[in-house]
Amino acid sequence: MHRTLSSTTVSSAQNIRDLRDALAFLSTLPGHLSTTSKAVDAHAELAGIYKRIGAGTPVAPPTRIGPAMLFENVKGYPDVRVLVGMLASRERTALLLGSTVEQLPFTLLRALDRRIAPMTVSFPEGAPCQEVVHRAPLDIRSLLPAPTNTLFDAGPYFNLGLLRAEDPETGEADVTIHRLCVQGSDRLTVYFVPGRHIDQFRIKAERQGKPLPVSISMGLDPAIYLAACFEPPTTPLGFDELTIAGGLRQRPVELVDCVSVPAKAIARAEIVIEGEILPGERMREDINTGTGFAMPEFPGYLGQAQSCPVIRVTAVTHRFNPILQTIVGPGEEHVNLAGIPTEASILRLVENSMPGRLLNVYAHSAGGGKYLAILQFKKGSIRDEGRQRQAALTAFAAFSELKHVILVDEDVDIFNSNDVLWAMTTRYQGDVSTVFIQGVRCHPLDPSQSPDFSPSILEDGISCKTIFDCTVPFALRERFRRAPFMEVDMDTES
Repeated sequence: MHRTLSSTTVSSAQNIRDLRDALAFLSTLPGHLSTTSKAVDAHAELAGIYKRIGAGTPVAPPTRIGPAMLFENVKGYPDVRVLVGMLASRERTALLLGSTVEQLPFTLLRALDRRIAPMTVSFPEGAPCQEVVHRAPLDIRSLLPAPTNTLFDAGPYFNLGLLRAEDPETGEADVTIHRLCVQGSDRLTVYFVPGRHIDQFRIKAERQGKPLPVSISMGLDPAIYLAACFEPPTTPLGFDELTIAGGLRQRPVELVDCVSVPAKAIARAEIVIEGEILPGERMREDINTGTGFAMPEFPGYLGQAQSCPVIRVTAVTHRFNPILQTIVGPGEEHVNLAGIPTEASILRLVENSMPGRLLNVYAHSAGGGKYLAILQFKKGSIRDEGRQRQAALTAFAAFSELKHVILVDEDVDIFNSNDVLWAMTTRYQGDVSTVFIQGVRCHPLDPSQSPDFSPSILEDGISCKTIFDCTVPFALRERFRRAPFMEVDMDTES
């Protein structure tokens, strides 16, 4: 899993400008892309196939980390292909950014430091995302195969749609990914976790009695998706995450004016849905099915259907023979999208407060990229004893939705769960190595955060955040030295 990249691989990754470039790049790397022409139904069947092939944790077993998969024959949609799993492997994600497994969060940090603003481009022959234009009246259900993950889903979902909108008061732009349920020919519902920036824009527009124009871009350069998943405090309200994508590729993300609303979309997207969030309108996600559920969410459970704002679709534009990109959630793809920016945010905040101590961070798959972080901490002297727990507290500040932090020493491989559990077994005593922080607001999708689960929880969404300190007390470090084996390079042995 851990390997050094050749200069050719790094150069090829840096030349990626859109999804098709990314797929061409993956086609040169054995084991990272699978294509099938077998007819498949977007209703539950597609997700059921990929569950076994490459969805990964926390999808229920049997599952594994496998290749991205391009479905070229989706029933009822002869001109649309569906891609799943582009980022459902940490190694593949690293390759697509010209990075390595261990260096991914540091790659994102460098991009944060050398941001490049997006630019609106006029294409002489038309933007790639507008090769085909469908204006209202339209029926989005006949144009695009929005998948359902399970038979219990509220309906078909676009779940890798990058929403872009502008603050109606300041003009500042933001991009985020939200679940979008198809509710009719020209209606989508959008679910916002409280506090999300585009929801703040919506609230401002609604107070003015106005709709909020939005674009929904799908099928993108992976760098754009990763950059969009940064959250506060690293990216506060008014921060345009597309500047980070520009930093990752060292060139601006190209935008284009929408054809039906005063908004901008990703110019090289495969598909763009244009529309406006309607003021004052709400709709239950399961209004057409009555399942009570939404779709599988990152903790590994079916999310509850919510009453959500409504988007009126005004146009759909796309490339010739477009690729609809989707995600099987929960799964490793969500882990990487949410987790790698989280790692970068934790590293930055801890480094600012105690330079040189925190060596690396891994937002573990078991927490869906949000709930569980492994921190590798280096104690240089007795004066560093206790600082590892301060680093954990800082991590909670860096990412408010984090629930558990496991602290390990520099000799533990944070990407190897067996090694982490070994540290927890031999360097941890529950009564003295555990820190409980009760009554803290966390992410609302954790089903254990309920008064029904524990009387200590006052209301839904409140959690007990926990630090598991699996580091060796500095004064006892000699007792905990791992058995030293001879380092032998089999490639050079005769």
